[in-house]
Amino acid sequence: MMNLISSKRRSVALLLDPDKVNDNIEKVLENATMCHTDYLMVGGSLTHKDTDELIDLIKRHCNIPIILFPGSLIQLSLKADYILYLSLISGRNPDLLIGNQVVAAPLLKKVKEKVISTGYILVSCGDTTSVEYMSQTMGIPSNKNDIAVATALAGEMLGLKTIYLEAGSGANHIIPYSMIKAVKDEISIPLIVGGGIRSTKDVETIFKAGADMVVIGNHCETNPDFLTEVCAVRDELSI
Repeated sequence: MMNLISSKRRSVALLLDPDKVNDNIEKVLENATMCHTDYLMVGGSLTHKDTDELIDLIKRHCNIPIILFPGSLIQLSLKADYILYLSLISGRNPDLLIGNQVVAAPLLKKVKEKVISTGYILVSCGDTTSVEYMSQTMGIPSNKNDIAVATALAGEMLGLKTIYLEAGSGANHIIPYSMIKAVKDEISIPLIVGGGIRSTKDVETIFKAGADMVVIGNHCETNPDFLTEVCAVRDELSI
């Protein structure tokens, strides 16, 4: 994972939900290639369509590395370049802490080199999000930096390879700068941040707070140029 996400170079991932992909997907992939998007994430909170099918389509049209971001066991695919082995450490739902991981382990053993153990932390940033509802867990309040830090540290001490702070699809606002910075200052593993991102100012704030990877998704559906703008911010901050 340290080679995938490096603190020496900020990266951008575009999240593609199989249920929301439409006829513009080829144009989206072309744009992602042109602006040098670092990664494409595939997954969602409620996905019924074939994950393998979307991954195959992506690979036919571009060479951007694919990260599987499974919202459930039915979204598992061995075709992705990397697989986030998510443990929802901010919640107390046993299935999402360890239950689903036990079920998936024998399958994922076949591609062990692709698996990235990830401490997934939900942060409440307004209205209840899809991931909070589907996971039946509450996010950490966005003003409780101490809880977020302690949770992230616990994940690292348990041997997880990265921490993912998630505001969730449809969040009213991004995770606050102070929380991202507090977590980043205390952990020594890479930090991914996503959810609620609607402007380049949001992206700049998240990167400056210490995120190694920013994940964008929903806003690109209504503003296709947003991905280009986000990658430009990444490049400016990396100079």
